[in-house]
Order: sequence, then C-alpha cells, then structure tokens
Amino acid sequence: MRRTHLAIATATALLALTGSWLCPAAYAEHGKGDGDKPGFVCVIEVGGDHNTDACGSISYGDNATTGQGNQVGVGGVIAPVCGTWSATGSLTDARENATATRLLDGRVLVVGGFGQGRLLASAEVYDPRTGIWSPAGSLATPRAEATATLLPNGKVLIAGGGNGTSGVLATAELFDPLTGTWSATGSMTEARENATATLLPDNRVLVAGGEAVIQLEIQPTASAEIYDPATGTWTATGSMTIPRESGTTSLLPNGQVLAAAGLTTLGPTASSELYDPATGTWTATGTLTTARSQHTATLLPDHHVLVAGGQSASSAELASSELYDPVTGTWTATGALTTARSQHTATPLPGNKVLVAGGQSGNGALASSELYDPQQHTWSPTGPLLNARDNATATLLANGNVLTTGGFGTQSLLTTTELYKHC
Repeated sequence: MRRTHLAIATATALLALTGSWLCPAAYAEHGKGDGDKPGFVCVIEVGGDHNTDACGSISYGDNATTGQGNQVGVGGVIAPVCGTWSATGSLTDARENATATRLLDGRVLVVGGFGQGRLLASAEVYDPRTGIWSPAGSLATPRAEATATLLPNGKVLIAGGGNGTSGVLATAELFDPLTGTWSATGSMTEARENATATLLPDNRVLVAGGEAVIQLEIQPTASAEIYDPATGTWTATGSMTIPRESGTTSLLPNGQVLAAAGLTTLGPTASSELYDPATGTWTATGTLTTARSQHTATLLPDHHVLVAGGQSASSAELASSELYDPVTGTWTATGALTTARSQHTATPLPGNKVLVAGGQSGNGALASSELYDPQQHTWSPTGPLLNARDNATATLLANGNVLTTGGFGTQSLLTTTELYKHC
C-alpha cells in the first residue's frame, strides 16, 4: 500500500479541508510527521482498494492530533472496519431477482430483475476502484430470475428468466465487456425461469430445472440442456430424476454437478442428484436431512458442499445447514445458522469461511449477517447490513471484499449497494 504522510491541525480541520474530497472513504492513521512534528498517514480507500492519489495538496501542520490516535473519517465517514458493511455507490435502477457477475477485469455486471412496477432490461457495471456504477447497455428482452454465467472468453451469458408480457423465456443474450454491448445468441430448447446454470470444465454451460410451461401451466421442470459457446447453440441433455426449481447446483472437483433440494410440484424436496457431463445423465445421490428450497449451496475448500437455510415444507424459514460429502455421497447436519432465513446470499471468503447475509424471515427482510467456520462447524454473527434486504445479489471482489446489491428492503426495492470488509 502506498502512503503519503500528512499532518493536519486537528481532526476537525481534516474534515473541513476535505469536504469536497471525491472518495467513498478515507481515513487518517496516527503516524510520524515531518521531523519532530506529529503527523498522520493518509490512506484513501476507493471502492475497497487502497489508493493515495486523492490526498492532494493538504500540507503539514504544527499541532496535528488524532485525539487518541483513532481513525478519522473524511466527511464524517469512518473507514471500513473488518467484519462490517459500508455504503458504496447506488444503482441507477432499484431491482431484485437480478443477476450479478464479476467480470475478468474485476468489475461487477448487474442485469435485469424486477424493478418498480416493471421488469428491467437495463444493465449496470460497478467499478471497485471508484465505487461508481455506470450503464452497461440493455437486454433486448426485459427479464428477471434468469441465469448468468461468465464464459472463459470474458463474455457473460444471460439465459431464460421470466417476462411479464410473454411469460417464461427461452431466449439468451451475450454481454461483451470490451464493447459494453449485448447481442443475441441461440435460444434454449425449453423456456424456463428460476433455473440453475453451471460452467462445466469443458467450457460448456449446463442449465437445469427451473419453471417451465407444462400442460399450459408454469411448474417445475426436470429438463436440462447444454450451451456450447463455440457454436452459440443449445442441445438437450439428460433430464433430472425429478422436476425442481429454486434449488441449487454446484460443480464438484471431479467435474460432476450436484443438484440439491429445491421446489417440486409437491413442495420442497430433500433429494439430490449428480450430473455426469461424460454421459449426459443424472443419478440420485444422498438425501438431505431436511427438505428445503430457496436455500444456498457453497463449495468448500475441502470439497464438501454447504447447504444453508431456505424454506421448509410448511413455508417456515430454516436455520439448519448440512454438508454433502462427494466421496461418500451422503449429507450430514452441521451447525445451525444463528437466524433462520431464506432468499439470502452466501459467499465463500478467502480463508475458508462463508458469509451469509440478509434474506427473508417470518418478519420480513433481514439485515443480519453471519460467518460459517468449516473447521469448527459453527456459525457466528458478523456485522449487519446497513439495509435489510432479500433477493439481493452478492459478489466476491478481487480484493476479498463482498459487494451486495439491490433486493427488497423493509418496504420497497433498493438501489443501495454495500461492501463487506473482509480482513
């Protein structure tokens, strides 16, 4: 980290001098000044990255002090502390059930979703270096509850989703971050929303399950299909053993894909199954200890899959979580969440822990967050979100921090976005 030593007369003077400082966050640390003069180290954090260019021409003073050497925020904003959330730039459009994808250059692309009284075609891109969102073109077709997959060539594949006027969608579109434009690609063999998408080791994309139009009704489907980025076409592959939507899929280290739980025509299921790309077939594997939907699934460094929360058959939020062992094909219960929740986010952090944030409880959207420790098999509270939200997105940034965007708050859709400081 580059540092510029600055002495400021007082903490109050620091705030006054930098009232127009165009940085999301900055702080002063007690340090050594010029000669015998006490001083500060000025550290600017822009979108979670360290930068000192904005320190500008603030000059040394004679009687600099930090009081007790505490961090002093520019404009009254305290620098992010480990394990806490801080505000960053706001979205142009309030949205929920959107997609969020970290691009190869570290920026984050957010696409579509439900807006205020309408479905959204708009896309926005977040730059962690500036903390600012910028327009990223628009989809040809507005959609929510679609899938998003980062392809090896850097493009982003958006597939399916729901559209208020034409129902469930089969169309797919590609975003090119180099040009900031969208283009059509091949349509899926079956229109679907609330499906899962998994990038396979051979660079193809598996889309499975979701809701489709079956016998003139939208209901869970068992069908699956493969997108080939080399040809831009979709082909049907083996169907799952049961129809499911609002479930999860996880790519295992052996190249197989684990589909876990989800919603069937009879309610949440506890079943899980494995897809083998070599044969194009699904086979049943171990049964979860608890049937659930609208949960999260996270691949851990030890190759186990952590499933957390969700809704039960009685539509109650779950606190239970469990682990899938790919060697034995079995599920075992692990520590329970401190707060029961569904429609939350789960993000694997550097250092093995998993961050779960927000979601829905019986009393509405949640602000609470918690960390899972895979070594202790326990959950512990961490800093709460500034805004309670469900159906939001969460994206791990290159610097190890987590960006959460949009969602539905306590009363309305949100434009706000936040950064979780991981240390």
